[in-house]
Amino acid sequence: MGNIINSQLPEFKLQAFQNGSFQTVTSKDVLGKWAIFFFYPADFTFVCPTELEDLSDLYSEFQKLGVEIYSVSTDSHFVHKAWHDASATIRKIKYPMLADHTGALSRALGIFIEEEGLTYRGTFLVNPQGKIKIVEIHDNNIGRNAAELLRKTEAAIFVHEHSDEVCPAKWRKGDATLKPSIDLVGKI
Repeated sequence: MGNIINSQLPEFKLQAFQNGSFQTVTSKDVLGKWAIFFFYPADFTFVCPTELEDLSDLYSEFQKLGVEIYSVSTDSHFVHKAWHDASATIRKIKYPMLADHTGALSRALGIFIEEEGLTYRGTFLVNPQGKIKIVEIHDNNIGRNAAELLRKTEAAIFVHEHSDEVCPAKWRKGDATLKPSIDLVGKI
């Protein structure tokens, strides 16, 4: 598998469930804004609703940054609706829930588990030009942290807007950054 960082988001056309209705989302719809694709194994499971709720709790913070979140599983958009209707936790979700029921997008991103028909927990941050800037892949028994994803997203947006600066470890929005130069070599 080649390097996925700075590669173009694969083309896709998927059905989604959002705010009580079905819609079609394509790779072209993503261009012009920041986007997070948050893959999870399956609806009606255990770790997945905890992650999706955590992400939902910070959705307004991502929106303030101009970032759209797309949760994605290999379930159909009909199953997303049924899960929404059955679960108080999932009813909180306002972001689109994409249905990659053929696994095409999951395969293109290298996270599809063929023998299970599911995906690994993959997170992909895509910039407004459609380039993948952050990738995080977990085994399915390890949940993710939306606050850390928000921090990394803020850093990616910052360096996108300030190409002569970099964000050091544990950087938070408003913290000092670094300007790479020969003067810093060996002094950090």
